[in-house]
Amino acid sequence: MKEELLSRIAGKQIVVGVVGLGYVGLPLAVEKAKAGFKTIGFDVQADKVKMVNEGHNYIGDVVDAELTQLVADGMLSATTDFSFVKDVDFIAICVPTPLDAHQQPDISYVESSAKAIAEHLSPNTMVVLESTTYPGTTEELIRPLLEKGSGLTCGKDFYLGFSPERVDPGNLIYKTKNTPKVVGAIGEDAREVIAAVYGAVLGDKVHTVSSPAVAEMTKILENTYRNINIGLINELAILCNRMNINLWEVIEAAKTKPFGFTPFYPGPGLGGHCIPLDPYYLTWKAREYGFHTSMIEASMMVNDRMPEYTVERCGKILNRHDKSLKGARVLVLGIAYKQDIDDCRESPALRVIEELEKTGAVVSFYDPYIPQYKQQGKMKKGEPALTAALLQQTDLVVVTAAHTNVDYDFVQQYARAIFDTKNVMTQVKERTNIEVL
Repeated sequence: MKEELLSRIAGKQIVVGVVGLGYVGLPLAVEKAKAGFKTIGFDVQADKVKMVNEGHNYIGDVVDAELTQLVADGMLSATTDFSFVKDVDFIAICVPTPLDAHQQPDISYVESSAKAIAEHLSPNTMVVLESTTYPGTTEELIRPLLEKGSGLTCGKDFYLGFSPERVDPGNLIYKTKNTPKVVGAIGEDAREVIAAVYGAVLGDKVHTVSSPAVAEMTKILENTYRNINIGLINELAILCNRMNINLWEVIEAAKTKPFGFTPFYPGPGLGGHCIPLDPYYLTWKAREYGFHTSMIEASMMVNDRMPEYTVERCGKILNRHDKSLKGARVLVLGIAYKQDIDDCRESPALRVIEELEKTGAVVSFYDPYIPQYKQQGKMKKGEPALTAALLQQTDLVVVTAAHTNVDYDFVQQYARAIFDTKNVMTQVKERTNIEVL
């Protein structure tokens, strides 16, 4: 079974399936199709399926022309019908894994995907979970669901593994194609065939580990490492402000050391689909073992507080201009969770806006990538353009995203006061009305 499958993988004769056509799934489907594998995308959202089948791209990290050509050539298609799972040899689950209202893992999307796959799972199929989750999910949740729903046995009738997504939206250097993949699977045969599928796209950029749990913990470690270090630097930002020390200058100086230091930067909080969420998966799972993740939780507390601290600083800046937050006109500049992307999921800027509104401030926002966003069922529209008139009538501009297509000299020229939480205005010549985090 294994040798025949390896031969078919090498000959690009297998059919690849991808469940979830979002920021992880669609780029993966495109890369598999580009590598010569006929690929089927599965998604419950009919609008996404329709756009893919029409060759219309909606993900920033996918090249429009490549998607269009792959669809035209018959290498990539999409469907809402999971019965087509019977036609695939390899299927990757790339669905969201958010937190619920109690900050606990919501794995309902993963669970429903596994059940849908199980109904149509064929012998010799490779199933890989890519969604970020807690260690143990693949073996403790996915395996029983697939076995029960299909009547097949893992390791004997089908292969199962975990390979964490490592997508970094907006990164101009590292994409799905050139980012190494970690693969953990149940059994040596599963590890070998699943790694071969990824290797057909990435070459030697595949690192195998002994189990799915190791691969799951790898992804959690990567983002918890960042969370802790960002928490450290955010706490230092608060301290340095009290000591009248410019932390950004401190970081630049520390970066000159060629060993033992990796730069992290402060900000108004954490956003996106990974760093703010992943530590919660680990702390939740750790309780099962009676373990308290004190350092991780401390960093999470610091990072969670940063939107409130940002608003506190806004109040102090306005006070120095003889203005209170209540009734002040505040313009939030950039609501994406990171620079040069059109994604505001978990963005700290949204929390900043909420906290500002609680104080009675009159808040507006401008983001060149995000003209509007929905929150708690309500659509909020941004300013259509960043004009001199808008800046002149604003009491305070708060820079919360470091977009590179914003003219910060123009902002400085017309704004009364600026609170720069991203240090993007460091090159602006006239800095009399600018304060940094």
